Amino acid sequence: MSANIPPMKRDPKPVLSAEGEEEIGRYGRHLIEGQDLSAATVRNYLSDLRQFAAFCEASWADGEEAGEPFSPASATTPTITLYRSHLMNALELKPASINRHLISIKRYFGWATDEGLVSRDPAKAVKLVPRVVPPPRHLTDREEAALVSAVERYGGLRDRTMIVVALHSGLRAEELCKLKPDRVKLGKRSGHLEVWGKRGKHREVPLNVTAREALSEWLEELPEGSEWLFPSRKGKTNSAGGRETRPVGVRGLGYVVKRYSELARVEDLSCHDLRHRFGYRMAERTPLHRLAQIMGHDSLDTTMVYVRGTQGDLQRAVEEIAWA
Repeated sequence: MSANIPPMKRDPKPVLSAEGEEEIGRYGRHLIEGQDLSAATVRNYLSDLRQFAAFCEASWADGEEAGEPFSPASATTPTITLYRSHLMNALELKPASINRHLISIKRYFGWATDEGLVSRDPAKAVKLVPRVVPPPRHLTDREEAALVSAVERYGGLRDRTMIVVALHSGLRAEELCKLKPDRVKLGKRSGHLEVWGKRGKHREVPLNVTAREALSEWLEELPEGSEWLFPSRKGKTNSAGGRETRPVGVRGLGYVVKRYSELARVEDLSCHDLRHRFGYRMAERTPLHRLAQIMGHDSLDTTMVYVRGTQGDLQRAVEEIAWA
């Protein structure tokens, strides 16, 4: 197979040889009759396979009027790796799109191997393209100040406490919502939250003076005997005519964050971004193994995300060596 591949633009439905069309049709019948797939999924699988088959036939022709028709037995591992390079360099697709094509091809050759159409699966050894996951959003000092200012100006004490605790504890949204008053342990110089996190794991999250002061003020306002630290303002009426108490839900917390972020003119802010803000600030001064313990991470690989530079960090770094 020649490496001199003629340039090919992406054709929504490229023309194949009769033999190639027969292979596409045979696989299509298998997907429709033998797999529990939606019509859209079948179309996507067949479209990806057609693109690959057209690439093979164009490559195998190598300047001739007619080349070898597509068949699973004619494709090799180098054929598929060359196609991966074509998707990356010629079509300049993003990693997610490239991997979707490769997964479709792997699925096809897995079927072809099971059917005895090939003796060895040529796609098995082909690796997907690594995806570089961008770091989480890094809330700036100005944005944090604007958010807190907005909730202090327009919100109540409950909303302010939720946002302050989220920013200074790094709790997950569901952990914050399910806090109970008796899980808040406050002292004069220290304090912590008893948290039940993912998979029922228990941890103690230390509280700084900012979080302790906010919680102390809120606990004085919280009705005595309240089951939840942050009760929802909504609730069904019970048989006694009273209102059932329940905690603020994750959606409710999301609404709170969205409301004050809009008032603060901080765009696209989520509850999880408050946790990330805590993680970024702590990573600047705290060993990763300690930060992982505070945030409830099972692996340091998860915590490492907070020491990766954001795009803004990287831009500022390269600007420091600019001549102008």
